[in-house]
Amino acid sequence: MSKFGNYIQSAYDELIHKVTWPSWDELQQTTVIVIVAMIIFTLLIFGMDFASEQVLKLLYNILG
Repeated sequence: MSKFGNYIQSAYDELIHKVTWPSWDELQQTTVIVIVAMIIFTLLIFGMDFASEQVLKLLYNILG
């Protein structure tokens, strides 16, 4: 049980004294970057899905 207590104490010390937390402005900027990247990737995947659906429909109409 002593090892567990030491682990909790060292984890707490690391979070309080060694971790560099972002400022509010940095947090907002990175959040905006993540949201914009997510929108771009969503549109890219939607476009690939739509294109593959159209190609498959065309193939199905030609073949059968």
